[in-house]
Amino acid sequence: MKTLQSTLLLLLFVPLIKPAPPTQQDSRIIYDYGTDNFEESIFSQDYEDKYLDGKNIKEKETVIIPNEKSLQLQKDEAITPLPPKKENDEMPTCLLCVCLSGSVYCEEVDIDAVPPLPKESAYLYARFNKIKKLTAKDFADIPNLRRLDFTGNLIEDIEDGTFSKLSLLEELSLAENQLLRLPVLPPKLTLFNAKYNKIKSRGIKANAFKKLNNLTFLYLDHNALESVPLNLPESLRVIHLQFNNIASITDDTFCKANDTSYIRDRIEEIRLEGNPIVLGKHPNSFICLKRLPIGSYF
Repeated sequence: MKTLQSTLLLLLFVPLIKPAPPTQQDSRIIYDYGTDNFEESIFSQDYEDKYLDGKNIKEKETVIIPNEKSLQLQKDEAITPLPPKKENDEMPTCLLCVCLSGSVYCEEVDIDAVPPLPKESAYLYARFNKIKKLTAKDFADIPNLRRLDFTGNLIEDIEDGTFSKLSLLEELSLAENQLLRLPVLPPKLTLFNAKYNKIKSRGIKANAFKKLNNLTFLYLDHNALESVPLNLPESLRVIHLQFNNIASITDDTFCKANDTSYIRDRIEEIRLEGNPIVLGKHPNSFICLKRLPIGSYF
């Protein structure tokens, strides 16, 4: 009887008992999950360590501790700025100007001095600039120059030796400048133009033109001359002296007072208009000429 009761009680309680989940499966799941997190944590930590270490290394490499000398240099540079370069400084002449077959064209480029010229230069046109002075150094190494044109500059002074080594120079134009006197001129000039300046008679030496045996054209009009320059060469064909302050001339100005047979046949034109001189009062001054000067006779 007791055995039967025990059996019945056992049958009643068995359905209420659920089997526990297997321990091995749970530990595997937990282990896998834990491993994934562990690997991710290791990767994250390794990335941060490498990244931060590299960043720290870069920061350490770029940090420079200046010494007192470098700080002083930086201070000096900050206090003393470099002077600004001029627009034309260090610019090669043949970029600033135009160089073509021995000719250099530097017209209207605002230069205030003669630029360095190629040694083979024969012609220089430097018109309408801001050049104030000409020196011997400007042409010291350019012996083949044949023509120089400085029309329309601000030239006030020319050193006497400026043209002394230019033995081939034939044409020289200094028109429309601020000259008060003439420099020593090269011996082979055929044309000299110094009109529209401020030249007075005392600014021209007595023998300035005497040895210029090839001089053909002389332009000294629109200046402040009180007299006709002395010792004009026989080679002259055109002489322009209009609009000066010339008040008188002598029998030896163009002719030879002691030689009535002398004929100056090369002269084609003499202009003296715009001067205070009355040419009719000096008839013997023109007896050697084929043509009378242009000017006032009354």
